[in-house]
Amino acid sequence: MRIALFTEVFLPKWDGVVNTLSHLLEHLERRGHQSVLFAPEGGPDQYAGTPIVGFPGYPFPLYPELKMVVPPYLNVHEQLEAFQPDLIHLINPVLLGISGQRYAHKVGIPVIASFHTDLGGFAEKWGLGMFSEPIWGYLRWIHNQADLNVCPSHATAEVLVGQGFENVQVWPRGVDTVQYRPEHRDPAWRERLGVDGPDAPLLLYVGRLSVEKRIKWIRPVLDLLPEARLAIVGDGPERLELEEYFAGTPTSFPGFLRGRDLAQVYASADLFVFPAANETLGNVVLEAMASGLPVVAAGSGGPLDLVSDGETGILFDPDDPQALVEATVRLLHDRALARRYGAAGRLHAEARTWAATLDTLLDYYAALIQEHAVPQIAWLNSA
Repeated sequence: MRIALFTEVFLPKWDGVVNTLSHLLEHLERRGHQSVLFAPEGGPDQYAGTPIVGFPGYPFPLYPELKMVVPPYLNVHEQLEAFQPDLIHLINPVLLGISGQRYAHKVGIPVIASFHTDLGGFAEKWGLGMFSEPIWGYLRWIHNQADLNVCPSHATAEVLVGQGFENVQVWPRGVDTVQYRPEHRDPAWRERLGVDGPDAPLLLYVGRLSVEKRIKWIRPVLDLLPEARLAIVGDGPERLELEEYFAGTPTSFPGFLRGRDLAQVYASADLFVFPAANETLGNVVLEAMASGLPVVAAGSGGPLDLVSDGETGILFDPDDPQALVEATVRLLHDRALARRYGAAGRLHAEARTWAATLDTLLDYYAALIQEHAVPQIAWLNSA
């Protein structure tokens, strides 16, 4: 297959979308497919054998890490004519993806669009609820021009269907269980994160530091349990405010981590806490589970597909910050229960290989290409 992909975010930015896309490009290369990626400029010229065509972008006011690229239709048209794709994949389409969509409709090839980020829900958390419905309306207009819409969890699929999105299917996500595993626990990292001894509990949050993640909800746990330590890993627009908010508590901010450092930090913690309520999946939750950590997460969105309440962790009422505190304190007090949840979470993660989840997407690709080929063959035969 020859696949042209359009993304609104790519390297050097790193988040769940880029993580998934990177694994997808690597998988396409392993399976022997050809691909080209259209993205905001600033990243590499190629990745995993896929050439990357970059375009100037401008920061999205509500989400500065998202670069808005005005649809460069003529340039994209020329590039696509040279590549001759069988299918267009739009990843989190906002503006740049429209170019690929126009080309696909013109030449009669299928379009698949993947939904990754709940911008409408984020707008409400940012105090900009008036923009939520216009955002949903715009995204609905884009996605409903695609032949198939995929999203990472059943909870997100329900939201999309409720918002009027059509042809919605779940494309689950995987996790690297070799990179993320309990054996990477490292006493040196625990010491760097302020843990005094082997028995002092270390709480962990990993992700974007922004208001919609509701990281401040974790602070009361530290007030109740002075022996607990907290590591907040990541970066984002709320970092300085969070550092001030957690001042005077045993909280460390090691910044943005990747690779072995991130894997060791996961495995060196004792409990993963994820307060966010508008996640389409929550890749970090899956990485924490692969690392053997019990999870406390909001009972909404993507974590519903990942965390089995009372088996691999605790899902708390997403509208009740006190419920997060109670669930976290319970697992810190009952370390045997926490260990059982962590072990069960590791088993769950082992079943979610990237190869299996990405082959699901390739099956979607192949089915769409075949569906579009059949009418063309029928027309040729009738002629």
